[in-house]
Amino acid sequence: MLVHDLEKVIGQLLETDRFRDYCPNGLQVEGRREVRRIVGGVSASLELLKAAHQAGADTVLVHHGYFWKGEDARIVGIKKARLEWLLRHDLNLLAYHLPLDAHPQLGNNAQLASRLGLEIEGWFGEQNIAAYGRLLDPASLGQWTEKISAALGRQPLVLGDPNQTIRRVAWCSGGAQGYFEDALQLGVDVYLTGEVSEQHYHLARETGKAFVCAGHHATERYGVQALGGYLAAQCGVDFEYLEIANPI
Repeated sequence: MLVHDLEKVIGQLLETDRFRDYCPNGLQVEGRREVRRIVGGVSASLELLKAAHQAGADTVLVHHGYFWKGEDARIVGIKKARLEWLLRHDLNLLAYHLPLDAHPQLGNNAQLASRLGLEIEGWFGEQNIAAYGRLLDPASLGQWTEKISAALGRQPLVLGDPNQTIRRVAWCSGGAQGYFEDALQLGVDVYLTGEVSEQHYHLARETGKAFVCAGHHATERYGVQALGGYLAAQCGVDFEYLEIANPI
């Protein structure tokens, strides 16, 4: 499949044109014209690029790519090293940020729902990328924490009474701690995201609502995997997800 045709397929699927994002979505670095083997990962680190080349990929598919708003535009240091590796080995880099958080089936938040026993009832936050709904089997915060730990492979940081009952949940993958107050307005018992800031400890204590910090990387693994699986099934390309460990 030609890389520009693949980009069109993904763009239509994820509706990239409707998002105002902090980086370009789609083909960020052009390599080989024909796509046969895609390696996916969360972030386009140099470690992932080298592993993709070792795995025989011609294309790298990620959630966190390059060229973020406000970053230094110069091609120096680690940016030079990453781009040099891509260009030297003729690798395509495809990156999808907010569109891959928000997709109602393949997105990070939809994929989290399926793994954490959640039913989506609606969307909120910037450009409706965050989800809210209910826990299919109400449980104590402590019990649900154990399920999160098993599903994501890491112990989350939890603010709240482990004995409180959890029924209503809001969540957003990645660094979306700023939506905590918006989530509270929805009447949820707990808000889950990937990162936490100092003030959220006090907000959780004073409202009696729980906050779960489950890891930025850990909450954003599954959209890329779901998208890659879709492309393998629908477009006839080979896909492999590579996990580059990240404790954040």
